[in-house]
Amino acid sequence: MGLYKRKITVSDDTVTSAVHLTLKQSLVPCFLVTILFFLWGFAYGLLDVLNPHFQKSLNITPSKASGLSAAYFGAYFLCPPTISGWILRRWGFRVTFMSGLCVLAVGCLLMWPSGVKHSFGGYCGSMFVVGAGLSTLETAADPFLSICGPPRYSEIRLNLAQAVQAVGSFVAPLLASRVFFAKTVDTEQGLKNVQWVYLAVACFVALLIILFFLAPMPEITDADMGTQEMEIAEYDPGPFRKQINLFLAVWSQFCYVGAQVAVANYFVNFCEEAGKSASEASDIFAAAQGLYAFNRFLAGGMMTFSFIKPRYVLATYLCMCFVFVLAASQSSGAASIAMLCLVLCWESACFATIFTLGLRGLGRHTKIGGSLIVAAISGGAAFPPMTGAVATHLQNIGSTKPFHMAMLIPMAGFICAWVYPLYVNIFNREVMDVHRATDVGIAPARNEKELALGEVDSHAGKPEQHVATIEDKV
Repeated sequence: MGLYKRKITVSDDTVTSAVHLTLKQSLVPCFLVTILFFLWGFAYGLLDVLNPHFQKSLNITPSKASGLSAAYFGAYFLCPPTISGWILRRWGFRVTFMSGLCVLAVGCLLMWPSGVKHSFGGYCGSMFVVGAGLSTLETAADPFLSICGPPRYSEIRLNLAQAVQAVGSFVAPLLASRVFFAKTVDTEQGLKNVQWVYLAVACFVALLIILFFLAPMPEITDADMGTQEMEIAEYDPGPFRKQINLFLAVWSQFCYVGAQVAVANYFVNFCEEAGKSASEASDIFAAAQGLYAFNRFLAGGMMTFSFIKPRYVLATYLCMCFVFVLAASQSSGAASIAMLCLVLCWESACFATIFTLGLRGLGRHTKIGGSLIVAAISGGAAFPPMTGAVATHLQNIGSTKPFHMAMLIPMAGFICAWVYPLYVNIFNREVMDVHRATDVGIAPARNEKELALGEVDSHAGKPEQHVATIEDKV
């Protein structure tokens, strides 16, 4: 009877105990959400391997094959700023997680009829539904991990969770090269195996829906984040239209993710062009994804040291992405493959660090800001088609290195994305650093009376600027 009467939503204007979540209190909910990261890492990794195999089995061009990525990441453009973000602000994180899982299960089930009909359009439609489910999950998951626990460890939490996602991206191409598209299995049978995998994922997702309904999970509201911002920086972030840090983070995330997806989508084609077989290329891609996952754990570990600031890490890693993708495009053979593998290595910490730095200082705008940064993942729908179109054009005119030269497109994306680390390291470093140094969630929390007294003292002599602190938690 108790289950039916459980209240799983909290009004977004309510201040809860989540303001001062400690590291210990945040471990279990963060662990549950991290499971989701493996799910979409697996889906993303499988997408990268399906792309080149669809080119052969369905006899389509690289440009047309990018429709898979366009469908998957197009959902990220539509859902987070609209329905997914609205669900998050209206009903909270738990309901958003459950809604995203339901949509994801439907998308996985749609893979079956698409496979039976050998329909590329069906695969694209199914991938759009999968993307809608995963984008809804990510609308909640990325902000949740960024704010669930002490703000000082925000980048560390999200980087470690993203490392688990990278493990999923590592497992998917490895499984594909050893099982789905092994040398002893023809392409048609391989696609049938993919149908069964997505069916298994749908069943696993159904179990996760039940788990997220039953599991204890704090609801973190915008009112909580506004209160926390007053404690950390003692200022009001102002109207949403003035959040320059957020808007530059959205731009950077759009360009970075677009470049990352373009590199991953055509990694197998790139390796085949450098002299490797399809199965060898998949193995190399799996190894590169393993390197990517390892370096995410490494980056998360490095940021536990106070002198290694996330803004430094972001600037360095994005710069190295540009350097090595340029080197890969201008070299050949095994050397070019090694350079491209290093691109994946340096990509590792970029997404999570852009995301968490973009939420710094947003206060009551945190949820809508998180939705917009998630929507920026739709860059993955823009850059791969451009990269594929360049490769197809070069193939048509007889180029011997079409995929090598096409890597100049993601290179441009990395350059455009570097605007944001430039901004946070030169113009906005004070805001970044004060959130990095705060003791909120680590030091014992002050009670409401102490907070009120501190607020009165800080505004002494300026009664017209006094701002009320925490309202009664009713």
